[in-house]
Amino acid sequence: MKRILLSGAMILAAISGNAQKYEFQTVTDISCTPVVSQGQTGTCWSFSSTSFLEAEIIRTSGKKIDLSEMYNVRHTYPKKAWNYIMRQGNAQFGEGGLNHDVINSALDFGIVPQSAYSGLSNGQTSYNHSKMVQELETLVKANAKKPEADWQQKVAAILDANMGKDVTEFVYEGKTYTPKSFLAMTGLKLNDYVTVTSFTHRPFYSTFILDIPDNFAYGSFYNIPLDEFVKVVDDALAKGYTVALDADVSEKTFSGQTGVAVIPENDADAKAILTEIKPEKNVTQEFRQREFENFNTTDDHLMHIVGKLKDQKGNIYYKVKNSWGSNTANGGFIYMSLPYLKLKAISVMVNKDAIDGALRKKLEIN
Repeated sequence: MKRILLSGAMILAAISGNAQKYEFQTVTDISCTPVVSQGQTGTCWSFSSTSFLEAEIIRTSGKKIDLSEMYNVRHTYPKKAWNYIMRQGNAQFGEGGLNHDVINSALDFGIVPQSAYSGLSNGQTSYNHSKMVQELETLVKANAKKPEADWQQKVAAILDANMGKDVTEFVYEGKTYTPKSFLAMTGLKLNDYVTVTSFTHRPFYSTFILDIPDNFAYGSFYNIPLDEFVKVVDDALAKGYTVALDADVSEKTFSGQTGVAVIPENDADAKAILTEIKPEKNVTQEFRQREFENFNTTDDHLMHIVGKLKDQKGNIYYKVKNSWGSNTANGGFIYMSLPYLKLKAISVMVNKDAIDGALRKKLEIN
């Protein structure tokens, strides 16, 4: 009997030993601005990309500047409306966007600090675009077949009423700027940013327009094999560059509550893996492609990679700054496993200088 009890105790000890709670250790941690909330809006694309630009300013100048996310949104909606109406309704119109939309907005209209344009109006203290989006959708759909002469002015009026009037001049730290001169002051080189992806339906080491609904601007992506895609992220972080991320967060194992994003090898582990180390899937290029083509991987949410961690077993995770506020696990950061990144990352935007020289040459990035 003693021997049997001892064996049972040993089994229980082994089980509890295998069920290890996550213990994370920092590998790389790059300075970034604090986590903020996008509120009840679909503007993660601007929060992700703006945070990325803020980190670039920190990297190059040491200055921490709180840039306005909503200034980019304010100048992107008219482009979306134009695209939808001029294509007579045969296009996407919604809140979503991609990293290059912020770069395009900044190139055209400059950037401003949060203090110059908050995007809040009518006494708001948090973002809620539900009413504004409904008004814009009603307007563009009504003009998709027979546009009124003043539809663009009506779009601007809706944006002004819900977000505040556009800003053309402002004072920051005692100096007067325009959005373009403020951009120049930051030293950002917007043409240095490139977007990279990894899919097999188009040739590797070429560029193509990725067919996802939010790519209303028909942005071009560099296409590379999956292992090189991961290397782009790792190389950037190792060199002190952060990475803007477009990913699928619809998985039950992407959790703001526990602060992890993981891909369990066994579906039965889907709940336990949120708090305990469990085996994860071996993600291949073929599996990634299949999940993209069957819509199990979709363009859901954009975030900002600012570091790397590892658990006590040596598994690698990426420190991802989210835009759901800081009152969640890890202060609003998600620890995303390598398998999750390989399977669910649609694309990343990086500074071209962070990319390995041989790959840059192969992609003909000057």
